[in-house]
Amino acid sequence: MYNKLVDELAVCGLNAVKAAAQCHPQNINRLFLRQELLSTFGDLCRQLAARKRPYKICDDEELLRICKHQHHQGVVAMVKDADVEPLALSDLELWAGEAKTGVVLHSVGNELNLGAIVRAAAFFGVHFVVISELDTDARLTTAAYRVAEGGMEHVVIRSVKKTESFLRDASKKLFTIGTDTRARLRISDLPSLMTGHPGVALVLGNEETGLPPDVKQHCGALLRIPGTGNMESLNVAQAAALFLHAIYGA
Repeated sequence: MYNKLVDELAVCGLNAVKAAAQCHPQNINRLFLRQELLSTFGDLCRQLAARKRPYKICDDEELLRICKHQHHQGVVAMVKDADVEPLALSDLELWAGEAKTGVVLHSVGNELNLGAIVRAAAFFGVHFVVISELDTDARLTTAAYRVAEGGMEHVVIRSVKKTESFLRDASKKLFTIGTDTRARLRISDLPSLMTGHPGVALVLGNEETGLPPDVKQHCGALLRIPGTGNMESLNVAQAAALFLHAIYGA
């Protein structure tokens, strides 16, 4: 739930709020929690009190009203505006210079997919996630933060106007890998392809339509995950986890 009047986003769920409290406590404006979690978030409550910011003991009904989500797990933090900063050329230069690995998302479909991909990215130590401004369904929402389980605090998230334009520049500095269910190369070919390419950008598309031609043409390689054929493809978040495992294990 986003509060436009005060530019706040409700972050709920134990792991999501714990990560926000640990990594960016200064971004938390208010806290609502059940009585039994007061000791868990005692340090945060003291920090809020020192900043003259409120925290309140609530029951589940009130927590549901605050975050509009039944899976709040007893705690809701209202954080500062979570707008994603546009990607700057200096970002790409830094990532390439430090050989960072990241994920580029093109129309991945919804906020739950975004949250699950960010969770996998944080698990493997991915540095950046790039999302398209045109993908209005995959946004940083309460649900995305909850599904990410705290992962939002551990990756740099930037937005671009057009994925293909970003990849045209990124492909000159990073090894861009596109996912394609009809690709000739398989995920098992990834280790040999990555030789001499320390910095990687994994490009993921929509589960139903995949990556469009103008995005695929800027990928240094297209790979698929082979299966039995019983299902056409995996969920995009599942595919992301498998590819990231392959990248970090290569």
